[in-house]
Amino acid sequence: MRKIRDVLRLHHAAKLGRRAISRSLRLSPTTVGEYLRRAEAAGLSWPLPEDLDEIALEQRLFPPALALPLATRPVPLWEAVHRELKATKAMSLFLLWQEYKAGAPEGFQYSWFCEQYRAWLGKLDLVMRQEHRAGEKCFVDYAGQTVPVIDRLTGEARPAHVFVAVLGASNYTYAEATWTEALPDWMGAHVRAFAYFGGVTELLVPDNLRSGVHKACRYEPDLNPTYQDLCAHYGVAVIPARVRRPRDKAKVEVGVQVVERWILARLRHAQFFSLSELNATLRRLLGDLNDRPFQKLPGSRRMLFESLDRPALRALPAEPYEYAEWKRSRVHIDYHVEVDGHYYSVPYALVKQVLDVRVTAHTVECFHKGQRVASHPRSSQKGRHTTLPEHMPEAHRQYAQWTPQRLIDWAAKTGPATGAAVEAILRGRAHPQQGFRSALGLMRLGKDYGAERLEAACRRALALGAVSFKSVQAILKHGLDRQALPTPELTPPAPAHENLRGPDYYY
Repeated sequence: MRKIRDVLRLHHAAKLGRRAISRSLRLSPTTVGEYLRRAEAAGLSWPLPEDLDEIALEQRLFPPALALPLATRPVPLWEAVHRELKATKAMSLFLLWQEYKAGAPEGFQYSWFCEQYRAWLGKLDLVMRQEHRAGEKCFVDYAGQTVPVIDRLTGEARPAHVFVAVLGASNYTYAEATWTEALPDWMGAHVRAFAYFGGVTELLVPDNLRSGVHKACRYEPDLNPTYQDLCAHYGVAVIPARVRRPRDKAKVEVGVQVVERWILARLRHAQFFSLSELNATLRRLLGDLNDRPFQKLPGSRRMLFESLDRPALRALPAEPYEYAEWKRSRVHIDYHVEVDGHYYSVPYALVKQVLDVRVTAHTVECFHKGQRVASHPRSSQKGRHTTLPEHMPEAHRQYAQWTPQRLIDWAAKTGPATGAAVEAILRGRAHPQQGFRSALGLMRLGKDYGAERLEAACRRALALGAVSFKSVQAILKHGLDRQALPTPELTPPAPAHENLRGPDYYY
Protein backbone atom coordinates (compact mmCIF):
# COMPACT_ATOMS: atom_id res chain seq x y z
CA MET A 1 0.00 0.00 0.00
CA ARG A 2 1.36 3.39 -0.91
CA LYS A 3 2.13 5.73 2.01
CA ILE A 4 0.27 8.61 0.40
CA ARG A 5 -1.63 9.72 3.54
CA ASP A 6 1.56 9.85 5.66
CA VAL A 7 3.35 11.87 2.99
CA LEU A 8 0.55 14.46 2.89
CA ARG A 9 0.40 14.65 6.68
CA LEU A 10 4.12 15.17 7.16
CA HIS A 11 4.25 17.74 4.38
CA HIS A 12 1.24 19.87 5.34
CA ALA A 13 0.95 19.33 9.10
CA ALA A 14 4.56 18.76 10.16
CA LYS A 15 5.99 21.11 7.50
CA LEU A 16 8.79 18.68 6.60
CA GLY A 17 10.72 18.84 3.38
CA ARG A 18 10.86 16.11 0.78
CA ARG A 19 14.18 14.68 1.92
CA ALA A 20 13.09 14.60 5.56
CA ILE A 21 9.87 12.81 4.54
CA SER A 22 11.80 10.34 2.42
CA ARG A 23 14.12 9.49 5.34
CA SER A 24 11.20 9.16 7.74
CA LEU A 25 9.07 6.91 5.52
CA ARG A 26 11.99 5.25 3.69
CA LEU A 27 10.81 6.46 0.32
CA SER A 28 12.88 8.03 -2.44
CA PRO A 29 12.67 11.84 -2.77
CA THR A 30 11.40 11.35 -6.31
CA THR A 31 8.46 9.25 -5.07
CA VAL A 32 7.63 11.82 -2.40
CA GLY A 33 7.66 14.60 -4.99
CA GLU A 34 5.46 12.56 -7.33
CA TYR A 35 2.85 11.99 -4.57
CA LEU A 36 2.73 15.70 -3.73
CA ARG A 37 2.48 16.68 -7.41
CA ARG A 38 -0.41 14.28 -8.05
CA ALA A 39 -2.22 15.37 -4.87
CA GLU A 40 -1.99 19.01 -5.94
CA ALA A 41 -3.25 18.12 -9.42
CA ALA A 42 -6.19 16.25 -7.86
CA GLY A 43 -7.04 19.25 -5.61
CA LEU A 44 -6.27 17.45 -2.34
CA SER A 45 -4.75 19.04 0.78
CA TRP A 46 -4.54 18.27 4.49
CA PRO A 47 -6.62 17.17 6.30
CA LEU A 48 -8.18 14.77 3.83
CA PRO A 49 -11.94 14.25 3.66
CA GLU A 50 -13.13 11.69 6.23
CA ASP A 51 -14.97 9.61 3.63
CA LEU A 52 -11.85 9.23 1.48
CA ASP A 53 -10.37 5.82 2.24
CA GLU A 54 -7.05 4.44 1.01
CA ILE A 55 -8.46 2.86 -2.15
CA ALA A 56 -10.36 5.99 -3.16
CA LEU A 57 -7.30 8.12 -2.44
CA GLU A 58 -5.11 5.97 -4.66
CA GLN A 59 -7.66 6.11 -7.48
CA ARG A 60 -7.83 9.92 -7.20
CA LEU A 61 -4.06 10.18 -7.52
CA PHE A 62 -3.51 7.31 -9.98
CA PRO A 63 -6.54 7.13 -12.29
CA PRO A 64 -6.54 4.17 -14.66
CA ALA A 65 -5.56 4.82 -18.26
CA LEU A 66 -8.27 5.05 -20.83
CA ALA A 67 -8.87 1.70 -22.38
CA LEU A 68 -8.23 1.99 -26.10
CA PRO A 69 -8.42 -0.96 -28.44
CA LEU A 70 -4.97 -2.11 -29.59
CA ALA A 71 -5.98 -1.89 -33.21
CA THR A 72 -6.56 1.85 -32.93
CA ARG A 73 -3.11 2.62 -31.44
CA PRO A 74 -0.40 3.45 -33.96
CA VAL A 75 2.58 1.07 -34.06
CA PRO A 76 6.02 2.61 -34.70
CA LEU A 77 7.98 1.72 -37.84
CA TRP A 78 10.70 -0.34 -36.24
CA GLU A 79 12.97 -0.11 -39.30
CA ALA A 80 12.96 3.68 -38.95
CA VAL A 81 13.54 3.44 -35.18
CA HIS A 82 16.49 1.09 -35.79
CA ARG A 83 17.98 3.41 -38.41
CA GLU A 84 17.62 6.49 -36.21
CA LEU A 85 19.16 4.68 -33.24
CA LYS A 86 22.30 3.93 -35.28
CA ALA A 87 22.57 7.35 -36.88
CA THR A 88 24.26 9.06 -33.93
CA LYS A 89 25.75 8.19 -30.55
CA ALA A 90 23.47 10.64 -28.71
CA MET A 91 20.27 8.91 -29.84
CA SER A 92 18.31 6.85 -27.26
CA LEU A 93 15.15 4.78 -27.21
CA PHE A 94 13.61 7.17 -24.69
CA LEU A 95 13.99 10.15 -27.03
CA LEU A 96 12.54 8.17 -29.94
CA TRP A 97 9.61 7.13 -27.72
CA GLN A 98 9.00 10.76 -26.75
CA GLU A 99 8.89 11.73 -30.42
CA TYR A 100 6.53 8.83 -31.08
CA LYS A 101 4.23 9.95 -28.24
CA ALA A 102 4.35 13.56 -29.41
CA GLY A 103 3.01 12.48 -32.78
CA ALA A 104 0.56 9.93 -31.35
CA PRO A 105 -0.60 10.83 -27.77
CA GLU A 106 -2.84 7.75 -27.70
CA GLY A 107 0.15 5.52 -28.47
CA PHE A 108 1.79 2.93 -26.28
CA GLN A 109 3.87 3.66 -23.20
CA TYR A 110 7.67 3.53 -22.90
CA SER A 111 7.91 0.03 -21.43
CA TRP A 112 5.82 -1.44 -24.27
CA PHE A 113 7.86 0.56 -26.81
CA CYS A 114 11.18 -0.90 -25.56
CA GLU A 115 9.78 -4.41 -25.26
CA GLN A 116 8.37 -4.45 -28.79
CA TYR A 117 11.53 -2.96 -30.31
CA ARG A 118 13.70 -5.64 -28.70
CA ALA A 119 11.31 -8.32 -29.89
CA TRP A 120 11.55 -6.97 -33.45
CA LEU A 121 15.32 -6.73 -33.18
CA GLY A 122 15.54 -10.34 -32.06
CA LYS A 123 14.02 -11.52 -35.33
CA LEU A 124 16.95 -10.15 -37.35
CA ASP A 125 20.24 -11.86 -38.09
CA LEU A 126 22.91 -12.07 -35.40
CA VAL A 127 24.97 -9.39 -37.15
CA MET A 128 22.11 -6.92 -37.10
CA ARG A 129 21.50 -7.45 -33.37
CA GLN A 130 24.77 -5.71 -32.64
CA GLU A 131 24.50 -1.96 -32.25
CA HIS A 132 26.97 -0.05 -34.46
CA ARG A 133 26.91 3.71 -34.75
CA ALA A 134 27.27 5.35 -38.13
CA GLY A 135 30.88 5.98 -39.07
CA GLU A 136 32.13 4.40 -35.86
CA LYS A 137 33.80 1.07 -36.73
CA CYS A 138 35.48 -0.61 -39.66
CA PHE A 139 36.16 -4.35 -39.30
CA VAL A 140 39.08 -5.80 -41.29
CA ASP A 141 40.35 -9.33 -41.85
CA TYR A 142 41.58 -11.75 -44.50
CA ALA A 143 39.31 -14.42 -45.94
CA GLY A 144 40.32 -18.01 -45.33
CA GLN A 145 39.77 -18.89 -48.98
CA THR A 146 42.42 -17.93 -51.54
CA VAL A 147 42.19 -17.46 -55.31
CA PRO A 148 44.82 -19.06 -57.61
CA VAL A 149 46.58 -16.77 -60.10
CA ILE A 150 48.36 -18.59 -62.96
CA ASP A 151 51.76 -17.58 -64.29
CA ARG A 152 51.51 -17.43 -68.11
CA LEU A 153 55.12 -18.52 -68.62
CA THR A 154 55.43 -21.42 -66.17
CA GLY A 155 51.78 -22.36 -65.65
CA GLU A 156 52.37 -22.31 -61.89
CA ALA A 157 49.39 -21.25 -59.77
CA ARG A 158 50.14 -18.80 -56.96
CA PRO A 159 47.49 -18.21 -54.26
CA ALA A 160 46.19 -14.66 -53.78
CA HIS A 161 44.79 -13.68 -50.38
CA VAL A 162 41.54 -11.71 -50.15
CA PHE A 163 41.39 -8.71 -47.80
CA VAL A 164 37.89 -7.76 -46.55
CA ALA A 165 36.75 -4.55 -44.79
CA VAL A 166 33.17 -4.03 -43.54
CA LEU A 167 31.58 -0.87 -42.08
CA GLY A 168 29.64 -1.52 -38.90
CA ALA A 169 26.43 0.45 -39.40
CA SER A 170 25.69 -0.25 -43.07
CA ASN A 171 27.59 -3.53 -43.75
CA TYR A 172 29.13 -1.75 -46.76
CA THR A 173 31.89 -4.10 -47.92
CA TYR A 174 35.28 -3.74 -49.60
CA ALA A 175 37.44 -6.60 -50.87
CA GLU A 176 40.71 -6.87 -52.79
CA ALA A 177 43.34 -9.51 -53.52
CA THR A 178 46.95 -9.26 -52.37
CA TRP A 179 49.84 -11.64 -52.85
CA THR A 180 50.51 -12.04 -49.14
CA GLU A 181 49.20 -11.07 -45.73
CA ALA A 182 52.54 -9.47 -44.87
CA LEU A 183 52.91 -5.92 -43.60
CA PRO A 184 53.30 -4.08 -46.96
CA ASP A 185 50.18 -5.74 -48.47
CA TRP A 186 48.23 -5.34 -45.22
CA MET A 187 48.99 -1.60 -45.07
CA GLY A 188 48.32 -1.00 -48.76
CA ALA A 189 44.94 -2.75 -48.49
CA HIS A 190 43.91 -0.37 -45.68
CA VAL A 191 44.86 2.68 -47.73
CA ARG A 192 42.84 1.49 -50.72
CA ALA A 193 39.88 0.53 -48.49
CA PHE A 194 39.71 4.05 -47.02
CA ALA A 195 39.89 5.48 -50.53
CA TYR A 196 37.02 3.18 -51.61
CA PHE A 197 34.87 4.32 -48.68
CA GLY A 198 35.77 7.95 -49.31
CA GLY A 199 36.46 8.57 -45.62
CA VAL A 200 37.73 7.16 -42.33
CA THR A 201 35.88 5.62 -39.40
CA GLU A 202 36.61 6.39 -35.75
CA LEU A 203 37.76 2.83 -34.93
CA LEU A 204 39.46 -0.08 -36.67
CA VAL A 205 38.77 -3.60 -35.42
CA PRO A 206 41.35 -6.03 -36.85
CA ASP A 207 42.09 -9.61 -35.98
CA ASN A 208 45.33 -10.36 -34.13
CA LEU A 209 47.25 -10.75 -37.36
CA ARG A 210 50.99 -10.30 -36.80
CA SER A 211 51.08 -7.56 -39.43
CA GLY A 212 48.70 -5.48 -37.30
CA VAL A 213 49.25 -6.63 -33.70
CA HIS A 214 52.84 -7.21 -32.65
CA LYS A 215 51.86 -8.85 -29.36
CA ALA A 216 48.30 -9.89 -28.55
CA CYS A 217 46.91 -9.03 -25.14
CA ARG A 218 43.36 -8.94 -23.87
CA TYR A 219 43.77 -5.60 -22.11
CA GLU A 220 46.69 -3.75 -23.77
CA PRO A 221 47.64 -5.26 -27.14
CA ASP A 222 50.96 -4.10 -28.58
CA LEU A 223 50.39 -2.78 -32.10
CA ASN A 224 52.91 -3.05 -34.88
CA PRO A 225 54.63 0.39 -35.03
CA THR A 226 54.08 0.66 -38.79
CA TYR A 227 50.37 -0.12 -38.37
CA GLN A 228 50.21 2.42 -35.55
CA ASP A 229 51.86 4.94 -37.86
CA LEU A 230 49.13 4.42 -40.47
CA CYS A 231 46.40 4.85 -37.84
CA ALA A 232 48.01 8.09 -36.64
CA HIS A 233 48.13 9.37 -40.22
CA TYR A 234 44.39 8.77 -40.68
CA GLY A 235 43.42 9.70 -37.12
CA VAL A 236 41.79 6.36 -36.38
CA ALA A 237 42.00 4.31 -33.18
CA VAL A 238 42.55 0.54 -33.17
CA ILE A 239 40.73 -1.94 -30.93
CA PRO A 240 41.92 -5.45 -31.88
CA ALA A 241 39.54 -8.34 -31.36
CA ARG A 242 40.34 -10.52 -28.39
CA VAL A 243 42.14 -13.77 -29.06
CA ARG A 244 39.72 -16.59 -29.90
CA ARG A 245 36.73 -14.21 -29.58
CA PRO A 246 35.19 -14.14 -33.10
CA ARG A 247 32.14 -12.28 -31.84
CA ASP A 248 34.33 -9.22 -31.27
CA LYS A 249 34.59 -8.95 -35.06
CA ALA A 250 31.36 -10.64 -36.05
CA LYS A 251 30.74 -8.03 -38.74
CA VAL A 252 33.81 -8.96 -40.73
CA GLU A 253 33.36 -12.67 -39.99
CA VAL A 254 29.97 -12.50 -41.68
CA GLY A 255 31.38 -10.10 -44.28
CA VAL A 256 34.07 -12.66 -45.16
CA GLN A 257 31.40 -15.33 -45.38
CA VAL A 258 29.30 -13.15 -47.68
CA VAL A 259 32.31 -12.39 -49.90
CA GLU A 260 33.17 -16.09 -50.13
CA ARG A 261 29.58 -17.07 -50.97
CA TRP A 262 28.59 -14.27 -53.34
CA ILE A 263 31.93 -13.42 -54.97
CA LEU A 264 34.59 -16.10 -54.59
CA ALA A 265 32.13 -18.94 -55.18
CA ARG A 266 31.27 -17.40 -58.55
CA LEU A 267 34.96 -17.39 -59.49
CA ARG A 268 35.58 -21.08 -58.76
CA HIS A 269 35.76 -21.93 -62.49
CA ALA A 270 37.45 -18.71 -63.62
CA GLN A 271 41.16 -18.44 -64.42
CA PHE A 272 43.23 -15.35 -63.70
CA PHE A 273 46.69 -14.59 -65.05
CA SER A 274 47.50 -11.44 -63.07
CA LEU A 275 46.61 -9.85 -59.76
CA SER A 276 45.24 -6.75 -61.49
CA GLU A 277 42.89 -8.91 -63.57
CA LEU A 278 41.60 -10.61 -60.42
CA ASN A 279 41.06 -7.29 -58.61
CA ALA A 280 39.18 -5.84 -61.58
CA THR A 281 36.75 -8.77 -61.40
CA LEU A 282 36.45 -8.45 -57.61
CA ARG A 283 35.63 -4.75 -57.93
CA ARG A 284 32.83 -5.48 -60.41
CA LEU A 285 31.28 -8.24 -58.28
CA LEU A 286 31.72 -6.09 -55.18
CA GLY A 287 29.45 -3.46 -56.70
CA ASP A 288 26.79 -6.13 -57.27
CA LEU A 289 27.12 -7.30 -53.65
CA ASN A 290 26.69 -3.82 -52.18
CA ASP A 291 23.66 -3.17 -54.43
CA ARG A 292 22.01 -6.49 -53.53
CA PRO A 293 18.81 -5.92 -51.43
CA PHE A 294 18.70 -7.10 -47.83
CA GLN A 295 16.45 -10.06 -47.06
CA LYS A 296 14.96 -8.79 -43.78
CA LEU A 297 15.51 -5.04 -44.05
CA PRO A 298 14.51 -2.52 -46.68
CA GLY A 299 17.25 -1.21 -48.95
CA SER A 300 20.77 -2.45 -49.60
CA ARG A 301 24.27 -1.99 -48.26
CA ARG A 302 24.87 0.92 -50.60
CA MET A 303 21.63 2.65 -49.58
CA LEU A 304 22.48 2.36 -45.89
CA PHE A 305 26.02 3.50 -46.60
CA GLU A 306 24.81 6.63 -48.38
CA SER A 307 22.32 7.49 -45.62
CA LEU A 308 24.28 6.40 -42.52
CA ASP A 309 28.01 5.87 -42.86
CA ARG A 310 29.05 8.27 -45.61
CA PRO A 311 27.81 11.45 -43.84
CA ALA A 312 29.46 10.32 -40.58
CA LEU A 313 32.88 9.32 -41.99
CA ARG A 314 35.84 11.56 -41.30
CA ALA A 315 37.51 13.22 -44.24
CA LEU A 316 40.57 11.60 -45.79
CA PRO A 317 43.91 13.37 -45.25
CA ALA A 318 45.31 15.46 -48.07
CA GLU A 319 47.89 12.80 -48.95
CA PRO A 320 47.47 9.02 -48.67
CA TYR A 321 49.69 7.16 -46.25
CA GLU A 322 53.15 6.34 -47.55
CA TYR A 323 54.30 2.90 -46.46
CA ALA A 324 57.08 3.06 -43.89
CA GLU A 325 58.87 0.50 -41.78
CA TRP A 326 60.20 1.11 -38.29
CA LYS A 327 63.39 -0.24 -36.79
CA ARG A 328 65.52 0.47 -33.73
CA SER A 329 69.15 1.36 -34.27
CA ARG A 330 71.96 2.34 -31.90
CA VAL A 331 74.05 5.39 -32.81
CA HIS A 332 77.68 4.46 -33.46
CA ILE A 333 80.61 6.45 -32.11
CA ASP A 334 80.85 8.20 -35.49
CA TYR A 335 77.30 9.57 -34.85
CA HIS A 336 75.79 7.54 -37.73
CA VAL A 337 73.04 4.88 -37.81
CA GLU A 338 72.96 2.03 -40.29
CA VAL A 339 69.95 1.36 -42.55
CA ASP A 340 70.27 -1.33 -45.22
CA GLY A 341 74.04 -0.98 -45.37
CA HIS A 342 74.09 2.83 -45.70
CA TYR A 343 75.05 5.16 -42.85
CA TYR A 344 73.08 8.31 -41.96
CA SER A 345 74.22 11.00 -39.54
CA VAL A 346 72.40 12.16 -36.42
CA PRO A 347 73.38 14.86 -33.89
CA TYR A 348 76.68 13.82 -32.28
CA ALA A 349 75.21 14.25 -28.77
CA LEU A 350 73.13 11.08 -29.36
CA VAL A 351 76.15 8.75 -29.60
CA LYS A 352 75.35 5.29 -28.14
CA GLN A 353 71.63 6.16 -27.84
CA VAL A 354 68.98 3.86 -29.32
CA LEU A 355 66.79 5.65 -31.88
CA ASP A 356 63.55 4.77 -33.65
CA VAL A 357 64.16 4.92 -37.40
CA ARG A 358 61.28 5.36 -39.86
CA VAL A 359 62.18 4.17 -43.36
CA THR A 360 60.08 4.93 -46.45
CA ALA A 361 60.87 4.45 -50.11
CA HIS A 362 62.39 7.95 -50.29
CA THR A 363 63.30 9.13 -46.79
CA VAL A 364 64.98 7.99 -43.57
CA GLU A 365 63.81 9.71 -40.37
CA CYS A 366 65.36 9.23 -36.93
CA PHE A 367 63.39 9.81 -33.70
CA HIS A 368 64.63 10.12 -30.13
CA LYS A 369 61.94 9.87 -27.46
CA GLY A 370 59.27 10.74 -30.01
CA GLN A 371 61.09 13.80 -31.39
CA ARG A 372 62.50 13.76 -34.91
CA VAL A 373 66.24 14.50 -34.75
CA ALA A 374 67.35 13.78 -38.32
CA SER A 375 65.91 13.33 -41.80
CA HIS A 376 67.78 12.20 -44.93
CA PRO A 377 66.93 11.20 -48.51
CA ARG A 378 67.20 7.43 -48.69
CA SER A 379 70.29 6.10 -50.48
CA SER A 380 70.85 2.67 -52.04
CA GLN A 381 74.66 2.91 -51.92
CA LYS A 382 75.89 0.36 -49.41
CA GLY A 383 78.94 1.18 -47.34
CA ARG A 384 78.64 4.92 -48.00
CA HIS A 385 77.83 7.77 -45.60
CA THR A 386 75.30 10.61 -45.70
CA THR A 387 76.45 13.29 -43.28
CA LEU A 388 74.98 16.71 -42.48
CA PRO A 389 77.44 19.34 -41.21
CA GLU A 390 75.13 20.45 -38.41
CA HIS A 391 75.30 16.92 -36.93
CA MET A 392 79.09 17.10 -36.50
CA PRO A 393 81.10 18.48 -33.57
CA GLU A 394 82.72 21.84 -34.30
CA ALA A 395 86.20 20.36 -34.64
CA HIS A 396 84.99 17.66 -37.03
CA ARG A 397 83.02 20.20 -39.00
CA GLN A 398 86.04 22.37 -39.66
CA TYR A 399 88.14 19.35 -40.53
CA ALA A 400 85.52 17.99 -42.95
CA GLN A 401 85.52 21.24 -44.91
CA TRP A 402 89.09 20.59 -46.08
CA THR A 403 89.88 18.67 -49.26
CA PRO A 404 93.34 17.78 -50.68
CA GLN A 405 93.08 20.35 -53.46
CA ARG A 406 91.91 23.04 -51.03
CA LEU A 407 94.94 22.40 -48.83
CA ILE A 408 97.28 22.59 -51.83
CA ASP A 409 95.70 25.82 -53.06
CA TRP A 410 95.90 27.37 -49.60
CA ALA A 411 99.56 26.40 -49.23
CA ALA A 412 100.36 27.79 -52.72
CA LYS A 413 99.34 31.24 -51.46
CA THR A 414 102.42 31.17 -49.26
CA GLY A 415 104.62 30.17 -52.17
CA PRO A 416 105.09 27.56 -54.87
CA ALA A 417 107.55 25.58 -52.76
CA THR A 418 105.07 25.41 -49.88
CA GLY A 419 102.32 24.25 -52.23
CA ALA A 420 104.62 21.62 -53.73
CA ALA A 421 105.61 20.44 -50.24
CA VAL A 422 101.98 20.00 -49.15
CA GLU A 423 101.18 18.18 -52.40
CA ALA A 424 104.15 15.86 -51.84
CA ILE A 425 102.97 15.12 -48.29
CA LEU A 426 99.44 14.22 -49.45
CA ARG A 427 100.63 12.09 -52.36
CA GLY A 428 102.99 10.21 -50.10
CA ARG A 429 100.08 8.67 -48.16
CA ALA A 430 97.80 5.79 -49.20
CA HIS A 431 94.82 8.08 -48.51
CA PRO A 432 95.20 11.86 -48.82
CA GLN A 433 93.19 12.34 -45.62
CA GLN A 434 95.99 10.65 -43.69
CA GLY A 435 98.27 13.59 -44.58
CA PHE A 436 95.80 16.31 -43.56
CA ARG A 437 97.25 16.70 -40.07
CA SER A 438 100.82 16.93 -41.37
CA ALA A 439 99.83 19.49 -44.02
CA LEU A 440 97.87 21.60 -41.51
CA GLY A 441 100.79 21.40 -39.08
CA LEU A 442 103.23 22.55 -41.80
CA MET A 443 100.96 25.51 -42.59
CA ARG A 444 100.86 26.44 -38.92
CA LEU A 445 104.66 26.84 -38.95
CA GLY A 446 104.07 29.92 -41.11
CA LYS A 447 102.39 31.62 -38.14
CA ASP A 448 105.41 30.97 -35.91
CA TYR A 449 108.24 31.68 -38.35
CA GLY A 450 106.60 33.75 -41.10
CA ALA A 451 105.60 32.95 -44.65
CA GLU A 452 108.99 33.86 -46.14
CA ARG A 453 110.97 31.49 -43.91
CA LEU A 454 108.38 28.72 -44.42
CA GLU A 455 108.72 29.05 -48.19
CA ALA A 456 112.53 28.86 -47.92
CA ALA A 457 112.35 25.84 -45.60
CA CYS A 458 110.01 24.01 -48.00
CA ARG A 459 112.32 24.85 -50.89
CA ARG A 460 115.26 23.34 -48.96
CA ALA A 461 113.25 20.23 -48.00
CA LEU A 462 112.27 19.67 -51.62
CA ALA A 463 115.86 20.01 -52.71
CA LEU A 464 117.00 17.48 -50.10
CA GLY A 465 114.09 15.09 -50.89
CA ALA A 466 112.98 15.08 -47.25
CA VAL A 467 109.51 16.60 -47.34
CA SER A 468 107.65 16.09 -44.04
CA PHE A 469 106.37 18.19 -41.19
CA LYS A 470 109.23 17.19 -38.90
CA SER A 471 111.94 17.89 -41.49
CA VAL A 472 110.55 21.36 -42.30
CA GLN A 473 110.18 22.05 -38.57
CA ALA A 474 113.82 21.03 -37.98
CA ILE A 475 115.04 23.27 -40.83
CA LEU A 476 113.23 26.26 -39.33
CA LYS A 477 114.29 25.45 -35.77
CA HIS A 478 117.98 25.35 -36.65
CA GLY A 479 117.82 28.26 -39.11
CA LEU A 480 118.92 26.16 -42.04
CA ASP A 481 116.40 27.99 -44.22
CA ARG A 482 118.69 31.04 -44.07
CA GLN A 483 121.66 29.12 -45.52
CA ALA A 484 122.30 28.72 -49.21
CA LEU A 485 120.99 25.61 -50.86
CA PRO A 486 123.69 22.94 -51.31
CA THR A 487 124.95 22.58 -54.89
CA PRO A 488 125.09 19.06 -56.21
CA GLU A 489 128.70 17.79 -56.59
CA LEU A 490 129.67 16.44 -60.04
CA THR A 491 131.07 12.94 -59.91
CA PRO A 492 134.42 12.74 -61.81
CA PRO A 493 134.59 10.22 -64.67
CA ALA A 494 136.09 6.84 -63.89
CA PRO A 495 139.74 6.44 -64.92
CA ALA A 496 140.60 4.14 -67.83
CA HIS A 497 141.63 0.65 -66.67
CA GLU A 498 141.78 -2.72 -68.28
CA ASN A 499 139.45 -4.19 -65.67
CA LEU A 500 136.70 -1.67 -66.46
CA ARG A 501 134.50 -3.08 -69.22
CA GLY A 502 132.70 0.09 -70.26
CA PRO A 503 129.25 0.43 -71.91
CA ASP A 504 130.32 -1.14 -75.17
CA TYR A 505 130.87 -4.49 -73.45
CA TYR A 506 127.08 -5.05 -73.17
CA TYR A 507 126.32 -4.74 -76.89
